[in-house]
Parts: sequence; C-alpha cells; structure tokens
Amino acid sequence: MRLLIKHCSIVNPGNNYEGFNDIYIEDGVIKLIEPEIVMAAERTIDAAGLYLMPGFIDMHAHLREPGFEHNETVYSGTRAAARGGYTTICCMPNTRPVIDDEASLSKLMGIIEKDAAIKVHPIAAISKGQKSTELVEMDKLFNMGAVAFSDDGRPVETAAFMMEALLAAKANDYIIIDHCEELSLAAGGVINQGRQSEKLGIRGIHPLSEELSVMRDIMIAEATDFRIHIAHVSTASSAEIIRAAKRRGVKVTCEVTPHHIGLTEDIIKAGFTDCKVNPPLRTAADVEALKEALKDGTIDVIATDHAPHHADSKGEDFYSAAFGISGIETAFSVCYTELVEPGILTLKDLSARMSKNPATILKLDGGIIGIGSSADLVIVDTRRRITVNRDDFLSKGKNTPFHGKTYVGDIVYTIVDGSIVYESK
Repeated sequence: MRLLIKHCSIVNPGNNYEGFNDIYIEDGVIKLIEPEIVMAAERTIDAAGLYLMPGFIDMHAHLREPGFEHNETVYSGTRAAARGGYTTICCMPNTRPVIDDEASLSKLMGIIEKDAAIKVHPIAAISKGQKSTELVEMDKLFNMGAVAFSDDGRPVETAAFMMEALLAAKANDYIIIDHCEELSLAAGGVINQGRQSEKLGIRGIHPLSEELSVMRDIMIAEATDFRIHIAHVSTASSAEIIRAAKRRGVKVTCEVTPHHIGLTEDIIKAGFTDCKVNPPLRTAADVEALKEALKDGTIDVIATDHAPHHADSKGEDFYSAAFGISGIETAFSVCYTELVEPGILTLKDLSARMSKNPATILKLDGGIIGIGSSADLVIVDTRRRITVNRDDFLSKGKNTPFHGKTYVGDIVYTIVDGSIVYESK
C-alpha cells in the first residue's frame, strides 16, 4: 500500500523536522519526508492541525491469552492497543500456562501470528512457573522471539535467585524486568498503607514493600555490573533510590504507568475496586515526585501495565477483587493531560518515553521517524477533549478508574507498517 500523509507536524525524538511536511510511505517504509510531495497513493490523509509521532511502544501489557480469554485475548487486546496509539506491545508471561518453555511460547507465537492487529513481542518468564526456583532456558526462548524476561505478577523472591538470573542474562545481554515487591510486607494488603487505608479500614500495602525490593535489585545489578529494568515504579522513595543509582553509574532503567501519575489514593472508596492495582495508587506527594522523575530522566519509560479483567473478577470487595486496571486505550490522553498540558514534559519528551526509550531498552525497531524507517506511526489531536467511557473500550476489560473523567488529547490514526489499523470515527 502507498500512503501519503499531508501537512504533518512531526514530533520525533530522533530527528527534527521543522514546520509542516508530507510523508510518503510505500511497502511499509517511509520513503520521503518533504515540505510538498505530489505522488500517487492508494490513501491520502490530511493531517493539518494534528501531530504525527512514532507509534507508541508498550513494554508492559497483559493480553491474558492463553488461559484467561474471558479477560482479554490477543485479538481484542491488540485492537485496544491500536485504539490507544500503540504499534508495538510486549505481553507479560503470567498466562496459563506460564510462558516458560518452548511449547508455551510456540503456542503464544501462533496466536499472535493469527490474531494480532499490531506488532506483539512476548516477554518470557524468568523462572519456571514464576516460582523463583529454576531458571528458564533463556537462550532457547530468546531465539524463538522472547524480547525480555520477567516474572511479572510475582517478584523474583530471593536475592540469590535474582543474582543467578542477572548473571545468566548478562551472558547474552538479555533484559530482566522485575516486579518489585517484598511479599512479607505486602501480604494481605490491597491498597496503599496510609490515610485512605486507615479511613476505610482496609489493609494496606506498605511502600517499603516496593522500595526495599528496588534497592535490593539495584545493589545486585551494581554487583553484577549488568542492567536491570524496574517495572511500575510508584513511590517517591523508589524514584529517589533509582535516581541515586543512576548518578553512580548503575545500569538501571525503569517505568511508570499512566495511572500512577494520573491518580492518587484519594479516589479510593468502598466498593470502587476498579482502582485496585498492584502496586497500589499512592499519595499526591508520590505522584508529584514521579512526575519530577519523568521530567529529569530518572524514569525512562511510560508503560501501561494494561491489566484487563472481566467484571466478575472485580466485584465490590477489595479483598477478593483482582488487581489491575485496563489502561491501554486511555494512556496517551491521561499522559498528555497530566504531563504536557501543565508543562512538565514537552510532546517530544512524551514521545521519547512512550516510543523511543522502550525501543532502545528492548532493542526493538521503532520509536523514531526517518527515511527508511518502518512506518509505525500515530497521528494525534491534542485539542480534542474526550470523556472516558468504559462501554466504548475495545478491550474486554472495562475495569477503569478513569471512567467519566475528561482529558485532552486523543488518537486519530494508528499506522503499522504503512497500514491503517485504527481510525477514529
């Protein structure tokens, strides 16, 4: 397909394009970027008044398949991702079975090839069954298509096993992503331990459950002289620990979710389990610290931790409800409103954290716009106001605490390899 996009205002972390340009795409590749292009194309898009950016890359999402198809599937999840402006996502391995061997990964790859609307890269488990006792065969899984290793949904439980995992990953420069949680401090907790947990009489999760694990992982990364990626950072102290580590040269990167920079524990009320997430929503002071950490580069990536659930899994009881927020369709709108509108990040900064940086960390194609690069693109309208309506979600998971909230910024087109995979109505 030949696609011509006219009057683009290009936002690109990799290269600067001044003023308005046209982009000509053929066979999935950007062929020309010039102020005026007159060439035949099967489709022409007039992007006047809109911004064109590299397609978003989500390095932390849950597609639930195989095993939990009532919550999400590769088919539904990738179409929801396209609605959110994502051209590439990486899916976590806590499925049934866990993606921890060649057979389970092969099955998942077959589903992706058949059903995915965008590019999907599997993340394999670090340990067999996510039990922190036996390492997976990293070489075999990487060669089959796994781009990283994580026991997400569960932490790597012991320092000894984390050191073993990092040394094994170091041999071939694989990336380890850890869900940082000290289970002995988190056990039984369902929201942040603090003002709201005391007010509601609900057992809380102490911030130290995250912070101690972050500190442990960084110390092991420093000792092994190898890189580690910290998932879904949620507290001010975690951000400061990572900031200090980076200053002394530790090879650590990290991510934050839109809900951890867009919501606080103050929204939690009895029965409102759509805001139950792990790590939990924290304080306003934590949110401000996370925004500052995004601004100064301490936090490298914005990742959704998209965690869709069927309504039956949520209910009204905080103790029995599942952890997780369905967030891949609202990510850009929340981030633009919370970060760009108030001047914390520029749109180019936001693009780096949603596209270029995850591509760099995972060594994936994408994240930039240039001649010869894959035409994985998103066109956004930063003037459009949207009110989140869970009933409009393409994801099977309608579990969002953003329902009814109004944001600025929305996705108009998502383009993968030159093909339009989402177009707003």
